[in-house]
Amino acid sequence: MATTQQSGSAGTSARTPDPEVPERAQNRTFSPRYKLDILNQYESLNKQGKGALLRREGLYSSLISEWRKQRDKGALEAFSPPRGRPPADPLDRENERLRRENQRLQLELEKARKVMRVQGELSALLEELASESAEATSESTR
Repeated sequence: MATTQQSGSAGTSARTPDPEVPERAQNRTFSPRYKLDILNQYESLNKQGKGALLRREGLYSSLISEWRKQRDKGALEAFSPPRGRPPADPLDRENERLRRENQRLQLELEKARKVMRVQGELSALLEELASESAEATSESTR
């Protein structure tokens, strides 16, 4: 009978990973129907039957407790929360867009008002300086 494992350093470099051991462990996911079925079976059994069920299914009692809490919160709804981002209501999106645009325009308007105020003050100052210099030049020419 031949052995499949090679000895020495040449065998270690050409070894393939064990197909029975996954490279990365994955968390198991259970469907809501499976969870409810297991909970119903578990609650109908005696102590020995509960242990046998957990061993047969490869579960822990902490999972059963967690599933009970989920079930008590809202039966199937608690078991299957929608995955991903909740769909946005088109009206909410449009309202948010309009709010942002309104805020941007208000800031722009405030900036324009400041510019107009400064221009008015500058114009008044220049007018005052022009009138003072005109008075000074008219007095010096006399």
